[in-house]
Amino acid sequence: MTSLVQIRGLRVEATTDSGRTIEIIKGVDLDIAEGEIVALIGESGSGKTTIAMTLMGYARAGCKIVGGSVALDGVDMVALPEKARAAVRGARIAYVPQSAAAAFNPAIRIMDQVIEVVRIHGVMPLEEARSKAVALFRALSLPSPDTIGDRYPHQVSGGQLQRLAAAMALIAGPKVLIFDEPTTALDVTTQVEVLRAFKSVIAAHRIAGIYVSHDLAVVAQIADRIVVLRNGEVQEAGATADILERAQHPYTRQLLAAVTPHHHARTTLAAEVTAAEALLDVHEVSVGYGPLRSDGSPAIVAVENVSLRVARGRNLGIIGESGCGKSTLARAIAGILPPFAGGVVFDGHELGRSARHRSAEQLRQLQIVFQHADTALNPAQTVEDILGRPLAFYHGMARKPRSARIDQLLDMVKLPRSLRLRRPAELSGGQKQRVNFARALAADPKLIVCDEITSALDTVVAAAIIDLLKELQRELDLAYVFISHDLSVVEAICDDIVVMYRGRKIEQITPEAMARPEHPYTKLLLSSVPKLDPAWLDDLRQDPEQVREYCQR
Repeated sequence: MTSLVQIRGLRVEATTDSGRTIEIIKGVDLDIAEGEIVALIGESGSGKTTIAMTLMGYARAGCKIVGGSVALDGVDMVALPEKARAAVRGARIAYVPQSAAAAFNPAIRIMDQVIEVVRIHGVMPLEEARSKAVALFRALSLPSPDTIGDRYPHQVSGGQLQRLAAAMALIAGPKVLIFDEPTTALDVTTQVEVLRAFKSVIAAHRIAGIYVSHDLAVVAQIADRIVVLRNGEVQEAGATADILERAQHPYTRQLLAAVTPHHHARTTLAAEVTAAEALLDVHEVSVGYGPLRSDGSPAIVAVENVSLRVARGRNLGIIGESGCGKSTLARAIAGILPPFAGGVVFDGHELGRSARHRSAEQLRQLQIVFQHADTALNPAQTVEDILGRPLAFYHGMARKPRSARIDQLLDMVKLPRSLRLRRPAELSGGQKQRVNFARALAADPKLIVCDEITSALDTVVAAAIIDLLKELQRELDLAYVFISHDLSVVEAICDDIVVMYRGRKIEQITPEAMARPEHPYTKLLLSSVPKLDPAWLDDLRQDPEQVREYCQR
């Protein structure tokens, strides 16, 4: 049988900032049959997205396809002139991005954006396109399918927007879809809904596609075959079940091992932390956004009456769906977003609600590391500048001792000292997050709030970051507040776990209790974590709406 997609001897080169040319895709072969989904997996920089994009005859800025062929239904996309390629994109091959929010124009209604490709290619009359869009909304299990297209992007949830991006890709009836990490930014319960919707539409339309991901458990639910990549080369390929159960290549086995991080060694069972023992004591904190009402409360309350404690040298995890208030609570603890009620006691002293009302010593002792190192690090500064600033601000270090301390910090986060003169754009995702963490360590803190710091990292790099955090904790007697939607990461590093829903703390459990949760919402969260089993999603039986109704009582 002839493959719908046939890649032969694909080679892609990239030009570095210094003008040097390096080969990033090195002679890759790949076939995809009609109705088949092939997953490309590997760590960041392995070439997954680069290969996927060549199906559209596209190479990112600074990159160039220099060899091989990429045939789509017998037509070589590499050999086609750009005008002919543009006619194929969107009509015969379409793309579902990692960030649907970035793919939509906030000023244009959803329906107009979903059917835009039909208007561009003249595939069908616009009224017919609107009817097909509504049918797709229904097939993708979107709420109010007849009217959701009248909304603007900001009026729907992240999971709904991700499914709408899939509808936009499917509207013109393409033969091939590229899924580029489409569930990476979603919490586990939303991810289940989106994966189910994708599977049902793929089966109904006999779609062929490439699914780019670093999450093997997600790939197990949707892919027929898996291709393992590293440094632009195929390490191993085979049927999904064969790769998961009988992986041959050591690198594939390393990826599989990284799916479940090593658990935190607990010397004693976690117990209730008293106020006297607490390093951090958050008491009845409420946080919100928008204009204030007459009673002094904001128009939108994002965190409501939450209390928690963290003992010295211990770790507290905070979990819950997107929008539950996790990151808002983190910002309130750090003084970035002042609460309108309640307070934060740190090391026995009440902190000012805003960071500007806290002393330099209080700011030094309580640090926060943000989710996206790309936006947290100044792109114009070198690593040396980024790490040197807190050393000068908090410790008043002169140039020579500051330089020596920067070397020590790089050693602590296991980065080569040779990186100190590079800027963030010259670092990998994992390296940037290590610099982000080293900057917090430069203050010599007692507690670090980690806000989704592994969510954008592949499993191998994320596991290495978690191991690093544990090692530094042992050496420096640090405490962590660890916010994440990756429940396996929280289970691996935390002594206690707070479960949040719609701004409220609904339960506090230990990692040991995660095997036998009692609250219905905690059960829903934990049951939504994908397993390395291709049958897991099909066998999963949940009633999320019933659980949410219970939580709102």
